[in-house]
Amino acid sequence: MSLLRSLILLVLLSLLTLAGSAPTSAAGRWQTDGNPTPVLAYYYIWFDPGSWDRAKRDLPLLGAYSSDDVDVMRQHIRWAKSAGIDGFIVSWKATDQLNPRLASLAAIAEQESFWLIIIYQGLDFERRPLPVDQIMSDLAYFDETYGQHPAFQLFGRPTVIWSGTWEFSNEEISRVAGAYGEPFDLIASEQQVDAFSEIAHLVDGNAYYWSSADPLSTPGYEAKLQAMAEAVHKHGGLWIAPAAPGFDARLIGGARVIERRGGETLRAAVDAARASSPDAIGLISWNEFSENSHIEPSQNFDDQSLIVLADLLSGTLPDLPDFDSSEPADTLAAPELGRLAPLAFLALILGGSLALIAGRRGRP
Repeated sequence: MSLLRSLILLVLLSLLTLAGSAPTSAAGRWQTDGNPTPVLAYYYIWFDPGSWDRAKRDLPLLGAYSSDDVDVMRQHIRWAKSAGIDGFIVSWKATDQLNPRLASLAAIAEQESFWLIIIYQGLDFERRPLPVDQIMSDLAYFDETYGQHPAFQLFGRPTVIWSGTWEFSNEEISRVAGAYGEPFDLIASEQQVDAFSEIAHLVDGNAYYWSSADPLSTPGYEAKLQAMAEAVHKHGGLWIAPAAPGFDARLIGGARVIERRGGETLRAAVDAARASSPDAIGLISWNEFSENSHIEPSQNFDDQSLIVLADLLSGTLPDLPDFDSSEPADTLAAPELGRLAPLAFLALILGGSLALIAGRRGRP
């Protein structure tokens, strides 16, 4: 009887593991000692089918998708997880279009055991700062809606990066941080060490969005990351170090181009980010196609970036099936069946073990 009980217990534990659960949040202030540094990718939910007709040198392998498509979201998360990425840094502010998209993404992330943090877009399309009252209203909505959501608990509570903090006064930052500093961690996005040091006492860290620099040729690249890390950690803050695969914003008014070099640019960027002792690495980006910093599988680069990341992060190369976003059910049927295979195997083991035990006791 003891053998039967042991077999049943083993199978039940295995089933619980395969069924999945919310990710285990990091212990301590930022992460568990000995755990790998979380790797997150900046993720954009602003796409409509017409978005792909403007200022794009490359297109996704998934086609001209809409950010409303939940099956596209799920495919993105599964590809990212396979390569070793732990979560997305989701670009958001409260709008009638983005709110339901964030809700869908959060639900899928919880189902797929995938982390999310927010990068709040504090500047408008013309790069002007939003009214502080609007920011506070948006963050209040976020806290009320997602303050306890499992997918946002990577660091024990939700994390919000405030994009564009350099356009706000210390008094404005203090006002926002004072109102919402407790329910979630409010992270600045300063680009210079001195600028961050001035507001370090008001925020919980800094995330440096640096996509237009070349880790292989920009003078002082690693030194700047390390200086920023030292300033953030001096104040006990969370440091999210950047790493980008390349850059080309010529179609949106830029002039600088950083070549990908067959994946070597991304490899060097991740190495430099790791050298700065980050609390997390922010990959720039999953799907910023206008600046050509995307790592999402695409027509021009296929899965080049995910191959590099799978190697660096001990991940596995994701399958890239043919995908038609107008008929997502057919595309995702095979992965769903694949998830059931281990369960069927365990059921077979349990059934065979029970039959063996019964046979030994002379039962049919």
